[in-house]
Amino acid sequence: MILNTGSRTDIPAFYSEWFMNRIREGFVMARNPFDPKRVIRYDLDPSLVDAIVFCTKDPSKMLQHIDELKRYHMYWNVTITPYGKEIEENVPHKKDVMDSFIELSKKVGINNIVWRYDPIFLNECYTLDYHLLIFEKMAKYMEGYCNACIISFIDLYEKTKRNFPEVREVSYEDQCTITKEFVKIAKKYGMVIRLCHEDRELEKYGADASGCLSKKVLEKAIGETLNVKRSLETRKGCDCLLGNDIGAYNSCLHFCRYCYANFDKRLVIENRKKHDPKSPLLIGNIEEDDIISVHESRSFIDDQLHLF
Repeated sequence: MILNTGSRTDIPAFYSEWFMNRIREGFVMARNPFDPKRVIRYDLDPSLVDAIVFCTKDPSKMLQHIDELKRYHMYWNVTITPYGKEIEENVPHKKDVMDSFIELSKKVGINNIVWRYDPIFLNECYTLDYHLLIFEKMAKYMEGYCNACIISFIDLYEKTKRNFPEVREVSYEDQCTITKEFVKIAKKYGMVIRLCHEDRELEKYGADASGCLSKKVLEKAIGETLNVKRSLETRKGCDCLLGNDIGAYNSCLHFCRYCYANFDKRLVIENRKKHDPKSPLLIGNIEEDDIISVHESRSFIDDQLHLF
């Protein structure tokens, strides 16, 4: 089983105590976001969990727990972008996040951590030239501790358009320029560029569009062969293994204006008040009329010996 913690919220940044409580108790529960009375229980036995995937803008609060988590394989997506507080209200200073990235890379290994520089958008402040300049500064700073960077261009979901009405899509011409230049910069500092759900035509500039959390990526991270015939899609055209998400929408307190996982700030604040670090659920507790089903967890690791 691949356990995903990060498609709906940022657990390492805001709910690390809760997460470690779940690890120690050996199970976690998650509500179905489209049918909230249905709850799934996941067994966290390390023999069943092939990898825990983290997605965060601030891994600092989890650094103290890495040794305890080493009985699991881990894969970390750490988002570091060039935007200021007017865009990412509660995200720590970029240098602090990069320092945490470096420390985390030392602890888990360079193949088990990836830098996400997304979403990319352009405006009067964050121009194309600015992105090229700041991307190189960041890449240089993390040289030797990062071997891959994932990029994507902003998607205008309805939530995004409502919370960030002045944002605009990045033209295909600008996408080509950014991808081409980022590939050159990344190569200089020992990194490759991976595309997240973008036009595969951009591969002609040297980027990898095969998936940012593909079977191949995870196999390299955990050092095992995974017997997974197809990926667990979260959206059409995505080849990443992103099922089994234990997070909850409308619970991330970074308050990024481009966020697709938050409906509005008031709802996030209300949900935060319902958070109980001792609950099996991220938000709230189990109720009498909840319908609980147990996930049929199993390992995907192929334990057969291979000659080649």
